[in-house]
Formats: sequence, C-alpha cells, structure tokens
Amino acid sequence: MSDLAHAKAVLGDLIAFESVSSNSNLDIIDYIARHLKAAGARVDILRDPTGKKANIWASIGPEGDGGLVLSGHSDVVPVTDQDWSHDPFHMHEADGRLYGRGSCDMKGFIACCLTKAEDLARIATTRPIHFAFTHDEEVGCLGARALVETLHERGIRPALCLIGEPTQMQVIEGNKGCCEYTVTFHGQEGHSSAPERGVNAVEYAARYIARLLELREDLKARAPEDGRFDPPWTTLNVGQLHGGVAHNVIANHAVLDWEFRPINAQDMAYVKTQVAEHVARLLPQMQAVMPDASISTQTIGEVAGLEPMPENTARDLMFQLTGQNTATCVPFSTEAGLFQQLGTDVVICGPGSIEQAHKPDEFVSLEQMEQCLEMFDRLIERGLECAT
Repeated sequence: MSDLAHAKAVLGDLIAFESVSSNSNLDIIDYIARHLKAAGARVDILRDPTGKKANIWASIGPEGDGGLVLSGHSDVVPVTDQDWSHDPFHMHEADGRLYGRGSCDMKGFIACCLTKAEDLARIATTRPIHFAFTHDEEVGCLGARALVETLHERGIRPALCLIGEPTQMQVIEGNKGCCEYTVTFHGQEGHSSAPERGVNAVEYAARYIARLLELREDLKARAPEDGRFDPPWTTLNVGQLHGGVAHNVIANHAVLDWEFRPINAQDMAYVKTQVAEHVARLLPQMQAVMPDASISTQTIGEVAGLEPMPENTARDLMFQLTGQNTATCVPFSTEAGLFQQLGTDVVICGPGSIEQAHKPDEFVSLEQMEQCLEMFDRLIERGLECAT
C-alpha cells in the first residue's frame, strides 16, 4: 500500500470518530495510541479532570530535552445546522478531494503523522520525536494549555514544534492570540417608572460594551508600522448580549460574550488592564444602589499568539523541507503560542486550507496530503540533524 493510500485509510477512520468538542474524544485518542505504540512510541494518555477527555503525548527515541514535536488537535467543530452533501462523519472522495468533518482541520495532518510514524522512528536516534494530540482546541485550547503545563512541570523542553494546522503547506511563523470571556452583570429589578431605584444590568453591560468599542479604536492606533498580520492590529469583537424580560422591567441580569485577538503580549496586557479598570469604575455605581450588585467574568480561554522571532530553527527547518524561503503570519488562533511559552521554536504548516475549516463539505485535497507526506519523506532522508 502506498503512503497516500495508507493516509487516506487512516483519515477515513479518524473522520468516523465524531470528536466534536462537546463529546468525549477518548475513542479517537485510543485509536491514535494504538498506531503510535505499533511504531514503537512510549505513549502517555493524559485525561482531564472529567475523565472524558484526554491529550496524548507520545515519544520515539531517547528521553530528555530537545527533539521535534508534531502537534495537532483531535476535536472538531459541530455540524449542527450545516447543509452537507454527504454524511460529514463518513469520508467521501470526489475530484481529488477527501470530504468530511475535520478532514483539513486537522485530521489530515494527524493521518500523515500516523502514516509516517514508523519511518520517523528510524531517525529518532540521538534526538526524540514527540507526538502531541490534544482535546478541546476549538473551545479555548483547553487540552494544549493543560499539556504544556504538564510538560513544564515534568521539565520537558522540546527544541522544535510543528503545528499542522491547515496552511496549504505554506510556512507560517506567527498567529494572533485569542482571549474569550463571558461577563455576567447582576443588578436589581424594579418598575421602569422608577429607574433610579433599580440597577439595570443591561445598561451597565452597554456601558461595558461602549468601553470595549473605544478600546477597539485604541488598538488600531497601537498597530506597528511594519505589522505583518491582516489586519495589523489587535481586533476586538462583541459576540452576544442577553438580558432583561420585558419593556417595563428594570433588567436585573445580563450576560455578555466578547473576545479579542492580540498581536502580542503587550496588547494582551493592555486590554485586560483597561477592562479591569473600567469594571472598577462601574461596580461602585451599581453597589451604591444595591450592595450585592456584581460584575463577574468567566475566562473561556486566554491563548497567547505565536510571535514571529528573528531566529526560529523550526521555521528554518520547514524552509529546508518545503523549499520555501519566506514565512507569513495569520490572524486565526492556534496552539502554537502555548508551545512557544516553553521556550520551543514553533512553526505552523499543514495540509488543507483554513478557508475550508468549519464549513459544510469541508475537504482536504489529495495533492495537499501528498505534499505533507513528501515533507516528512524529506525529513526522514535528511534526519533530525538537519534541524541544528
């Protein structure tokens, strides 16, 4: 069986696991573990506190620091209310494309990793190759955050990391972060004819939003002149606002969802500080009428971006393996910044297009899968020493 045929078969198996973020991913993790164990890997399945989700950390070659991580996420977004031409959890091949939920985001890359695992084991003689496949990337990179913390606690510091998000096999050296929040406002209800006697949670949420919109404009002015993202500034979005029960009732409850995508750590800190200071101004006004009034924030996810670095051995390795000589930056978020926080050089490159991700009839092309497999072949031919 050719490598491409093998990868197609593995991808079909992976797509069949309905590993939507709201579901358990244990079955797909067990499947991946069996493949990696067959290639001689030491496999560690790391469950989350619920026991229903897990990351997999597997290593081939010597123990210790250094080496290369091949990383991807096992979860996919839902297909609810999407109009698919075929069963989204049964791979369909047509016109040189492999259709199915997660085909490009990012089970295609995982299939290539599993297909080449035994061959990769042959070059992991002086440095390890690690496989990191996580849960809940689509809902705040929850799995990767836990995995990176575990690696830090264990003193494991890989030298290089390849995140196989769909980039059409283009080399990416930077991505924006993603910070998501749900803010709950608790006020005091009352009759609308006496607004001063109540604390209108919707109105205070609106004041909060007004400050967010001011910050959105401030962030544009903070964009560096040589910014490489599109757009080059940190973006901010108000997602949902729910509150109130009737026209003539002072709303005692409101819930706001919002997010921002920082281009760097400085903007991330700036937004968080400005919002905290605004809450510190709003809350005393609410509590002057109702002492128990509150503004509470639930952090859904805070994931730092991948900041482009002048020196990046992982990027340079991908230049060698792909023949490219330039790298770009993307506005979408990945797990890359988390691995960068370990002191690891990180690059993003994988089969498929982000334009297909999360859409009905998601696909990865056979050409992209073949390019990914050929990239691994060049790594195997050259050995891990080419990364130093």
